[in-house]
Amino acid sequence: MELQNGDMTPVLNRVKRAQGQLAGVLRMLEDGRDLESVVNQLKAVTRALDRAGFALVATELRRNVSDGGVTDDELAQIEKYFLSLG
Repeated sequence: MELQNGDMTPVLNRVKRAQGQLAGVLRMLEDGRDLESVVNQLKAVTRALDRAGFALVATELRRNVSDGGVTDDELAQIEKYFLSLG
């Protein structure tokens, strides 16, 4: 299933936010920051990427539904992607 060029702005923003957070983790590691701070920042990156994944699947589902319906096969594929994020 290929992504369409629909409005991916929310997804792109979430991925960019995660990218910035990950850069922060690298700086923290290079600066020798404490374990708790680094782990907390890694959790924030993970949450940001999870949310990006859910937003991506939701965007694709919305696109399929608004195009006049989704086939059982398409729905099964989207569900598979959704469940793989959890």
